[in-house]
Amino acid sequence: MKTKLITVAIVGKTNSGKSTFLNNIIGERISITNRKVNTTQDLIKGIVNKNKTQMIFCDTPGYNTKKNKFSIQKKINSTVWNSLFTVDCILYFINSYQYNYKTIQDDLNKISESKKFITIVFNKIDLIKKDNLLTLTNKFKDLKYIDDFFYISAKYNQGLNKLSSYLEKKASFNKWLYTNNEISNKDDVYISNECTRNAILKFLHKEVPYNIDIKNLAFKFLKNNNVKIKQIIRINNKRYKPIILGKNGITIKRIRENSQNEISKIMKSKVHLYLKIE
Repeated sequence: MKTKLITVAIVGKTNSGKSTFLNNIIGERISITNRKVNTTQDLIKGIVNKNKTQMIFCDTPGYNTKKNKFSIQKKINSTVWNSLFTVDCILYFINSYQYNYKTIQDDLNKISESKKFITIVFNKIDLIKKDNLLTLTNKFKDLKYIDDFFYISAKYNQGLNKLSSYLEKKASFNKWLYTNNEISNKDDVYISNECTRNAILKFLHKEVPYNIDIKNLAFKFLKNNNVKIKQIIRINNKRYKPIILGKNGITIKRIRENSQNEISKIMKSKVHLYLKIE
């Protein structure tokens, strides 16, 4: 039997549930989730192999046409836009519970310039009444470039199989780009760095989380199946250091413990995480 392939861009506003969807459809956590804006700042790919079909999902950063005071939105929009021309189709995620029709319509009109077929995915349907689903669809059904509509709850795995089957049918005959046991284009080092960045987003506020970088110094599997990880939190302003440390080192301790626990869950191993600020 010939193999089939389809590449899919997951696009939408911040907090529309894109990363949660990717993690749950893959079955592993490969993309961080956080309520703060621009949690995902890089293009993360997740791979699903189903019935001789390989589906490659590209989790893009939150798309936003407004200017961002942290000076990262221009780069993020460029990442999203460039990805649209390298995929076969686009899933545009909408938070069914809370969204702005006008800004989403502006996004869709711009995205339609890519000439790829667009499917709207109404996520978080567990938070709204079922009677409201038809109202949601009616608002967008006149957009002729929309191929289809799906209603899911990524958090509770509702509707994911139906969406997956739809994409499987859209796939074309082609060779797979990844092997059968690969689930992401990102390795353990990247994911562990992301866990620390997510912890920083959780415990720090304002501009600090958006002006740091995480660099790995060491990633080593020990004989007892434990993992030893050393990371540097790089800052671009010295005044951030005491903020990250916190009073008596309490904040950096919380960041380390939170990240360490998340990495342990993902890797199913005991993790020893060491952090340094530079």
